[in-house]
Amino acid sequence: MNETPQPDPYVPPSAPEEPPPASPEKVKRVATVFAVTVIVISALIFFSVLKHAKAPREPKPIDSNFKGKPAPDFALKDLSGRTVHLSDYRGKAVVLNFWASWCAPCKAEMPWFVELQKQYGPQGLAIVGVSLDDDATPEQIAKFVQRMNVNYTILLGKDDTAKLYGGVDALPTTFYIDRNGTLLDVTMGLPSEREEIEDNVKRTLASGKTSQISPAASTAASVGGDQH
Repeated sequence: MNETPQPDPYVPPSAPEEPPPASPEKVKRVATVFAVTVIVISALIFFSVLKHAKAPREPKPIDSNFKGKPAPDFALKDLSGRTVHLSDYRGKAVVLNFWASWCAPCKAEMPWFVELQKQYGPQGLAIVGVSLDDDATPEQIAKFVQRMNVNYTILLGKDDTAKLYGGVDALPTTFYIDRNGTLLDVTMGLPSEREEIEDNVKRTLASGKTSQISPAASTAASVGGDQH
């Protein structure tokens, strides 16, 4: 008589082996790498924000010690490669505007400068924009200026130039220089309306000696400063 086969007894599956605990040295090494990574990323974000923070919404006065003193002269290249000195504009009322293409308030006021240069250029106004773009090539700046239909002189700025004018801690920063080369006023940030800039332009035109440049020559000089 055949015996009925008995089923094999149930054997539960064995639990997976637990990985050995990490050594204190490995834990410390991983924690150090993580901390360094966080610090590096935080630093990159901080410096990126800091660079693009030069754009206050409201205009603020700069150190009053600037007012009434001669505007520091400089020599910078324009977009055609020509060297331009601030002293070249002696006899004209100069609006010296420090700006950058990444600065939204700078772009917002550019059309106002275009209108003011067109309106007051024949009276002796010379608007001079000094680009403080660190990451843009002259060719890129020229294309940007062309898109903005800028009709006034654009110069390629340097850190040394900004330092001459107090470091230019925020953009846009605009200096108003009379016909004698004297600093009349300085503002920082985007004005709430075009008329605020125009009032400063009128005061600058009225200050200092009368320009010896004829209206025809003044108009020609203004056209010669176009960056198209």
